[in-house]
Amino acid sequence: MIALKEIKNIYFIGVGGIGMSALARYFNAKGAAVAGYDKTNTALTRALEAEGITIHYEDNIALAPKTPDVVVYTPAIPTNHKELNYYKEHGFTVVKRSDILQWITANSFNICVAGTHGKTTVSSMIAHILRDTGYGCNAFLGGIAANYNSNFWSHENNVVVVEADEYDRSFLKLSPDIAIITATDPDHLDIYGTAEEVENAFVQFSEKVKTGGCLITKLGLHKEKAFTVPDHCTYDLTNSLANIHTQNLVVDNGTYRFDVINNYWAINDVVLNMGGLHNIENVLAAIGVAKYLKIDDAKIKSAVASFKGVKRRFEYALKTSTHTVIDDYAHHPEELNALISGVRSLFPHTKLTLVFQPHLFSRTKDQALGFATSLAKADELVLLPIYPARELPMEGIHSEWLLDQVHMQHKQVLSKENLLTYVDKHKPELVVMAGAGDIDTLVQPIAKLLG
Repeated sequence: MIALKEIKNIYFIGVGGIGMSALARYFNAKGAAVAGYDKTNTALTRALEAEGITIHYEDNIALAPKTPDVVVYTPAIPTNHKELNYYKEHGFTVVKRSDILQWITANSFNICVAGTHGKTTVSSMIAHILRDTGYGCNAFLGGIAANYNSNFWSHENNVVVVEADEYDRSFLKLSPDIAIITATDPDHLDIYGTAEEVENAFVQFSEKVKTGGCLITKLGLHKEKAFTVPDHCTYDLTNSLANIHTQNLVVDNGTYRFDVINNYWAINDVVLNMGGLHNIENVLAAIGVAKYLKIDDAKIKSAVASFKGVKRRFEYALKTSTHTVIDDYAHHPEELNALISGVRSLFPHTKLTLVFQPHLFSRTKDQALGFATSLAKADELVLLPIYPARELPMEGIHSEWLLDQVHMQHKQVLSKENLLTYVDKHKPELVVMAGAGDIDTLVQPIAKLLG
């Protein structure tokens, strides 16, 4: 491990990734010389460049720094990447993103949010509550918090809010004082092999909680009895068996109003201005953290009411009297279930057109039955071609194959170009755009066609 203060020159391969960019911003804020490579010029990379970070978009060692103290890469980078291999072969210190997070959190009070889905929203909610109430924290988020238009901020209070990513078992490098586990549904089976191994990894993560720390989990996780942290609190939207749950939930024009109930305390008339019933559940976990830290109830309520959400998490790209476009990062069957349920709670009588871009061939193959069930809950389905990310194509695994397994009447596979033509022609009233690939590049063009 290199002392953070000794890192004067750092290079990120895959700097445009949401987790990588937060780390780049951290070192930039500390005064280090920060540079990066990414294959795609995006709004996020342009924001990083505007902040003083040098970025290039060609895999070319001539463009990369000659003497970085540390080179950081993401698992999404292919094994044949010329720059990455050059640094590895020439004796440079080359580490994963998770290693840097381990270094940063080695000597801080850590609030680590884990889960196969929900962790970005929960960590953003927690970080916002701590910032808005004046408690203060350093935040490393897996999404852009709409209140601050950033996935990173710093504070003199030595408290870190960070997503604990289960991919590649990287979350086992963290040392939580407070750990949150939102879900343990099977995912990343290319890494874990079986659903049980995914669950076992989350049990291992819970065992990383420091002595005297706290564990907060969604009620009903399969391995719930295996969690041995003495201070263990559960949450659920309505189940009164959970330590934290809601009562008196009212939906009012896209806003949720409810009471938060615990065995020892209650916060009445909480207002959440973010769509999706699953996001009420998410905020219960965040409120649980705030109560553990003894933050004043009135300040908690004010912070929750002012939370504007996370980019691409139930984000309204368009909301008029005639048309609505919702953008969401959902890329797992359970996330799609939560997304569609949340949309139905707000628009119960409107035809729902779901545009979904499957992410990864392996996930599409492993979760095909779950996808077929969740996707069929829409009224109309449009699938885009699978976004490969770090993978090579798998024979026989494509969007047409997945579509055949979805039992519904109105369904089709369209290219990006044909999707725009289709939307322009049919003008659907309610469009939900979902996926973790590059589907987000279509959101504004579709909103413009309908706006």
